[in-house]
Parts: sequence; structure tokens; C-alpha cells
Amino acid sequence: MMMRKRMAALQKHFNSNNNKSSAGTLFPPLSFLISYSTHSQTNYHSTKGPFNSLDLDDALNSFNRMLRTRPLPPIQRFNQLLSAIVKMKHYSVAISLFRQLHLLGITSSRLVKPDIYTFTIAINCFCHSNRVDFASSILGKIFKLGLEPTCTTFNTLIKGLCLDGNVARAVRFFDDIVRKGFQPDPITYGTIINGLCKIGNTRAAILLLKDMERMGNCQPGVVQYSTIIDSLCKDKKVDEALKMFSDLAGKGITPNVFTYTSLIHGLCNLGQWKEAVRLLSEMTTRNISLNVQTYSVLVDTLCKEGMVKDAHKVLDLMVQRGVEPDTITYSALMDGYCLLGKIADARKILKCMKAQGCEPDIFTYSILIKGYIRSKMIDEALRLFNDMSRKGLIPNIVTYNTIIGGLCDVGKPLDACVLVDEMQTHGPQPDLVTYATLLVCLCKEKRLDEALLLFKMIEDNGLVPDIVIYNILVDGMCNAGRLDAAKELLLSLPKKGLQPNTRSYSTMINRLYKEGKLKEANELLSKMKEHGCSPNDCMYNIIVRGFLQNNEMSEALQHLQTMLDSGFSADASTMDLVFNLLSTDRLDPSCKEELKKFLGIT
Repeated sequence: MMMRKRMAALQKHFNSNNNKSSAGTLFPPLSFLISYSTHSQTNYHSTKGPFNSLDLDDALNSFNRMLRTRPLPPIQRFNQLLSAIVKMKHYSVAISLFRQLHLLGITSSRLVKPDIYTFTIAINCFCHSNRVDFASSILGKIFKLGLEPTCTTFNTLIKGLCLDGNVARAVRFFDDIVRKGFQPDPITYGTIINGLCKIGNTRAAILLLKDMERMGNCQPGVVQYSTIIDSLCKDKKVDEALKMFSDLAGKGITPNVFTYTSLIHGLCNLGQWKEAVRLLSEMTTRNISLNVQTYSVLVDTLCKEGMVKDAHKVLDLMVQRGVEPDTITYSALMDGYCLLGKIADARKILKCMKAQGCEPDIFTYSILIKGYIRSKMIDEALRLFNDMSRKGLIPNIVTYNTIIGGLCDVGKPLDACVLVDEMQTHGPQPDLVTYATLLVCLCKEKRLDEALLLFKMIEDNGLVPDIVIYNILVDGMCNAGRLDAAKELLLSLPKKGLQPNTRSYSTMINRLYKEGKLKEANELLSKMKEHGCSPNDCMYNIIVRGFLQNNEMSEALQHLQTMLDSGFSADASTMDLVFNLLSTDRLDPSCKEELKKFLGIT
């Protein structure tokens, strides 16, 4: 009786939430991928059976035979078949068969009505098909038919909401059903904790973990703790992660390979090698074998430190121990060779990878393309880029930006523009990095008018230019001698909601000094300071050189002293100018003496 009341309360809550959902007002999308196995969530009433070894055609034939059988097989038999099809990831097929069963249960007197496990399978399929709205409607149907959802039913929908990016909605749904009597299990908590961590809300995940500890009847295990430890490491809060890790022993929880890998990765990212090695040693002592993720972390770390030979030895070791390298492992090693300019070795790794049946992905190709471009091998980069496309791999924004950057580096802005047009037509859409790269190239090639047209295109495409884009334009205008236009654009930035930075002012002030427009340069310098933008070492050197070049020795020495007092030093260009002025007659004798006195030269 109590359970019926709880289900009635849940049905009322669900119907209320369904109405809100249809209005389109529930929570912003925040996509993530559940990182741990969910096999235990899909054990829909003894799914093991003779259907697991069938292919799709055999499974469909079995379904049709079962429908013709008299008497009809029990619903559990159909559930086993549906589960086998779900394991093949043919979700739309399973949904179609579910609808046939549901219709049969409504219109026929034959006793083959879908049960709670059948409906749970349907929820799972809709969630994997990115139709969480339909999955939610299935839950409403469950309540309407008077069926009682199981823990797996709720877990499946919560997981679906998280996979769909609706973590906030999943949390609210979780809170409401718990308040109305639902007893969550470790998988429920684990799914919510994982979702919160994936959207960067580790603090909320920790609070939920503490709720589990207080509840008493559902204590957190290694999965929940490891998820939070991993998130803390990604947030660079490794000390806090280590503290949580050290507390596991007192709670009777044994860390697993995922726990150790997360910590080792976090420690390596912070350069704490000694502690990382200690944990590796501890894994060995505890007979916890390294998995492919652990080895990949080690390969990646060694490569980033330039120790590519050692990284290659790690890859050889993992193969000897029966752990197959994956795309991430091979890609990390390729990246290491590319960073050292050893493109031939990187290509050997690619060849070896393919020979082992490990297909390269977009990330792998992008690494090699970037390596080619670093080595000024733009033709090879383009060839690989086109080869990748022919193999059906769709370049992502990083790949496109890398190729566009390479074309710009070798002075081919028009070829880069062709790729930008291709992106606008077929996707992915260009981002600010794409446009900034092309703008720099156009300005460098003295094609300011084309740069301004590109800037207009940025705005027309709905992108909001940032300070980087405006700095490029100001720099381009200054180099093209359009000082008035550059100054006007610079001074208009606050009205656009952008605060000019030191980089924004430095190019403009430098050009004004070179043009002998000291008054305008000084006014702009004053505005810069008024806006709370302090000169850096580059700016101080520009100012000092500007005054020196215009025989303003007192101002030059005053700013030179301020620069030294601020902890900066004169750069090579400034010192070259100083000694050049002292060795020629370009300075007034009085200015030359003043400069010698400042430098302590007799």
C-alpha cells in the first residue's frame, strides 16, 4: 500500500515535470559521457539467453517466429531478444519491436503484455537515440498502466538525461523522486556524481557523496570516489584528490586502476614525478595491473618532457605485457616525435598502428598534420588532409585551423580563404581562431582592405570579435599607415564593451613615436594609464626608444629609470639604439652627455 502511494506521488510529479519540459524551459544542455560501465543497469529481468550470439537478421527472424508461436512465449523471452538487439546498438530496431509488442498487448487478448523490464528497455533505447523526451513519456505510460518502476528504470532515465546534457534536470528529478520515497542505489548516485563532475561542478558531487555517507544504507564505493578523484585532478586540485585517496583505506575501500590512473595523470600534469612514481610502485605492490589508460598517460607525459625514446620503451613494454595500445597511446607517441621534428618516425608509428588494426582518428591525423606544418612541409600536410577526407574522416575545427595556419605561415592567404569558404559551406563553422589566423596573414601581406572585408564577415556570421581580433586590425592599420583610423578604432573599444590591453596600445604608440608624433603618443600613453593598463617591459622599451629617437633625453631617461625600478630591463633593440646614438652625431652634445652620465660612462 505504501509503495502504491509513493508511485502515485511520483506519477503526479512526473506529469508536472512533463508539462514543464514541453514548454522548453527546463535547464540548459550540458552533454557528457558516463565513464564507467553500465552493464549492471541493463540487466532487464534475466537478459542472458540464447539470443546473445545472434546477428540482427537472425534476431528479427526469431522475433517473427515468436509472434507466430502458439501459445505465445512469455514476455521475459521477448525481453531477452530485445536486450540482445540493444547490445548490438540497433536502438531504432528495438524501439520498433517494442512498439509492436506494446500494440499487441493493447489490441490482443493474448497474454503478452510488456512488463516493467520491457518499458525500461524502451527508455534505454530512446535515451541512446537522443530522444529523452520520448523516454520521459514512457515513464508516464508506466505510471498510467499501474506498473512499478524499478531502480533500473529510474537509473536508465537519469543516465539518459545526463547523456542528453540535462544534468541539472537529472539532479532535480533525482531530488524529487528521493523526496517521494525512492531509494537510490550506488548506480543512481554514481550517475549523478559523474554528471556533476563532467560539467565541472565537483563541489556539488562531493556534497552528494557526503549525503551517501550520511545515509548509511547506500555507502559510496570505489566508483563514486574514483569519479570525484578524477574530477579533482582535472581541476588541478591534486592535493585534495590525494587526501580523499588516502582516506579510502580507513573506509575499507580498495582503489582500482582507474583511481590510480587519474591520480598519476594529475601528478604528471603538475610535474610531480616523484609522487607519480610512488603510486606506480604502489600499484605493483597491490597487484593492480596497469591498463591502456595508465600506459597512455605515461607515454604522453614522457613525450611532453621530450623523453620520446623512453615513451617508446613504455609502449613496447605494454605490448609485452599483453596490453594493446589504443589510438590515444599511438597518437601520444606520434605527437612526441612530431615535437622533436622527427616526422619520419611519427609516420612509422602511424604505419605500425594501422598494421596492428588500430585505425587512426581525426586526433591522430591532426597531430601529424601539425607536425608537417611545424617542419614547413605544407604540401605533405595538405596531402594528408585530403587523404583523411577521402577516408570519410570529417576534419574538425582544430584540423582546419591547423591547416589554415600552415598556409598563412607560408604566405598563402588566398588558399587559406578557400578552406574558410569550404568550412562555411560544409562545416565546421569557422571560429574566432580561424579568422584571427587569416587576419594576421592578410595584414602581414599588406592586404588591409581584404582584412577589413573579412572582419565584416565575422560580424555578419554572428560572431562577436574579441580584443585579439581588434588588436590585429589596429596593428594592420598602423603598419599600413592608417593611424587616424587605427586610433579611432582603438578608442571606440570601450563602447563595444572591450577593454584595450597593453598589446592594443603598444603598436599604436610605437607607430606614433616613429612618425614623430610625440604629443599624440603621450596622450595615448596617459589614456592607457587612466584605463588601469600598466606598461610592461615591451611597452617601456617602446617608450624609451620613442623619446630617444626624437632627442627627448630627459623623458627617455625618466622612463628608463621607471622601467628599471619596475623590475624590467632594456632589451637588445633599446641597447643597440643607445650605443648607436652614442657613437654617432645624431644626438645633441648635451643629450649625449646626459645619457653617458646616466649609464655611468666617462
